[in-house]
Amino acid sequence: MNSVHLHVALNDGHFIPVLGFGTTVPQKVPKDEVIKATKIAIDTGFRHFDSAHLYKVEEEVGQAIRSKIADGTVKREDIFYTSKLWSTFHRPELVRSCLEMTLKATQLDYVDLYVIHFPMALQPGNQFFPRDEHGKLLVDEVDLCDTWEAMEKCKDAGLAKSIGVSNFNRRQLEMILNKPGLKYKPVCNQVECHIYLNQTKLLDFCKSNDIVLVAYGVLGTQRYTGW
Repeated sequence: MNSVHLHVALNDGHFIPVLGFGTTVPQKVPKDEVIKATKIAIDTGFRHFDSAHLYKVEEEVGQAIRSKIADGTVKREDIFYTSKLWSTFHRPELVRSCLEMTLKATQLDYVDLYVIHFPMALQPGNQFFPRDEHGKLLVDEVDLCDTWEAMEKCKDAGLAKSIGVSNFNRRQLEMILNKPGLKYKPVCNQVECHIYLNQTKLLDFCKSNDIVLVAYGVLGTQRYTGW
């Protein structure tokens, strides 16, 4: 792969590589394999790495990136690192703490892109998917606009160069775009998109608002039993 990638301009002046390396893996995969795969990806030419607090691999991905920086293969500015705010951290006072956990795990000074992983908030706590005694998810009542304001503060603090969203529909995007006092628009909306789910209407809406649609599962996805 040519290490000089094509890039797409974001609405805040930054650029995102068109091709990204996803780092979500099944729990049965040994963590040292994550390190090995990430190093191979860098050697192959990948520069965009997509991860998340939920994936539980950010320490390993960060280790691989820092290793390749140390040996001179890449510089930090060559790497575009994406992470995501998990749903149990939607309360404004918790947003920065989730990002700081990512920075501590990766040992990076900033992320290039930080996105709200899902529009639905879950109750804060030690569990990624808190449930009641009947197995139902415990949701939290948090205004997405309040969460977004906290995301904006993370950008202002220099902890994230760009901020965006993931798995948002048009209505949820409009909530952010129409927020009084909006300081930064989402630069992207990361959603499942492939030949069997082409997202044409959402893509058109994003284009009309200068929001990049970032696709995951681009070769098609299996049915996720957990969802």
